[in-house]
Amino acid sequence: MALETEIKLALHPQDLPRLLAHPLLQGGGGAEPARLLNTYFDTPALDLRNARMAVRERRVGTRVLLTVKTAGTSVGGLSRRGEWEAPRPRGALRFAPFVDDAALAQRLDAWAPQLVPVFHTDFARRTWVLAHAGARIEVALDEGELRSGAAPRVRRERILEVELELLDGPLDALLDLAHTLVLGPQGRTERALRLWPAQRSKAERGYALFRGERPAPLKAAAVDLTPGMGVREACQTACLAALAHLQANTEGLLRVPIDARHLPDPEFVHQARVALRRLRTGLRLFRAQFDAAWVSHWSAEWRALASGLGEARNWDVFATETLPSLLPESDARPEARALRDWVHGQRLRANQHAVARLAAPSHALVLLAFTRSLLALPARRGVDDLTAWAHAQLREGHARLRDQAREARRLGPDGRHELRLVLKKLRYTQEFLSSLLPPKRVARSTATLAEAQTLLGELNDLSTAQTLLSQVPPTVAPALVAQWQHGLQAQLDAGLLALPAMETALARAPTPWR
Repeated sequence: MALETEIKLALHPQDLPRLLAHPLLQGGGGAEPARLLNTYFDTPALDLRNARMAVRERRVGTRVLLTVKTAGTSVGGLSRRGEWEAPRPRGALRFAPFVDDAALAQRLDAWAPQLVPVFHTDFARRTWVLAHAGARIEVALDEGELRSGAAPRVRRERILEVELELLDGPLDALLDLAHTLVLGPQGRTERALRLWPAQRSKAERGYALFRGERPAPLKAAAVDLTPGMGVREACQTACLAALAHLQANTEGLLRVPIDARHLPDPEFVHQARVALRRLRTGLRLFRAQFDAAWVSHWSAEWRALASGLGEARNWDVFATETLPSLLPESDARPEARALRDWVHGQRLRANQHAVARLAAPSHALVLLAFTRSLLALPARRGVDDLTAWAHAQLREGHARLRDQAREARRLGPDGRHELRLVLKKLRYTQEFLSSLLPPKRVARSTATLAEAQTLLGELNDLSTAQTLLSQVPPTVAPALVAQWQHGLQAQLDAGLLALPAMETALARAPTPWR
């Protein structure tokens, strides 16, 4: 088995000429594009997809190759997965002769009689093999299309991407080359290419096309920490999981057209901000074990991005949750229509700003730089027992939460806001460390935190709605705005009555450790 280590970068079509002008690509290679015709197979029940594997037949000239790829990891555009490839055998498909994992070969041979084509890729590939920073790296530029279905209902999707595969040498060289290519032929941040780290493989995209699946928001996956892990590995695992969560929702946002009639699912922005909070939680959780300047720099970087997405989230919540409760769609009064139009315009502008920020080359550079620096963290001693360390972190967090809960009422809105932040940090910390905790205890504790977070979130949404309404121009439905401000304040006052019970519940919250 070969272990494939590569970085996949999606390229904006308008930046193709500038990529080809990059000094690193002016040497040998790339001149004679090879046409690659690929057919991906699966069973009618999509057993391969469900097992996160792919079987591909590739035609290159007169050669026909059969490839098997297994599930791997993908983050920051960097992916690692198992791969087997051999000439396509004559007659019935058999995998045992070239797949050296006996159990996997047996599963594939059992599925072989049911395998049928599900989608195709057809693209031209230009390749360069570069010596870079002590490594040999293959750069492949693919341009073509994915195709699924039969005429007249063929579904198509464009392919334009760069794959960098590490042939030999250090992993850091692969990330450095990706960063250098994104900087563009001038090597300047302000002239960088729109060349973004991509999570999804061609196979994943092909399956989505085959099934007619639209991009959907993705929630965070569980983080699997084990007691035998070192602190560096635990930090990398937690932070890379949060980064993968961010990238998955970023890709979804960038794939959805946005205009006055089509806005992205609000959950994309919400989950992107959740991922950023989780990322910052991971950095904060492990801050004592790493260089303070490194932690401070990246915490500030992710905080700034979260802030840049905050306005879109506020207008999404107001337009899709608060406004419909205040103004039924059946209300056709001129002032009602004027207010809806104004809110829609604010939401559109905020979402366009958020998407532009995530689509900017500077964001791609940040993703690559963070992935590189995280994987290069120095190994340090200081935590001999990860489970005991996790318990100590949570004891400290729960004590801080109880103190903040006591202060919340006295400090008013600022106190509630601070309590909400402490709650979120503790909840994400528990989620990161849950694999090191007794499952039933952590479930009970997290449920209590979630209930309190929901109440504080509702109060925060009411306060935010008041702030957003205060921005409405005085010429747009002034009577409605005044009426709603009064109503929102009444809801806020009613919600505040639940705070004492919530604070008591937090003070008595079950601990997630033994």
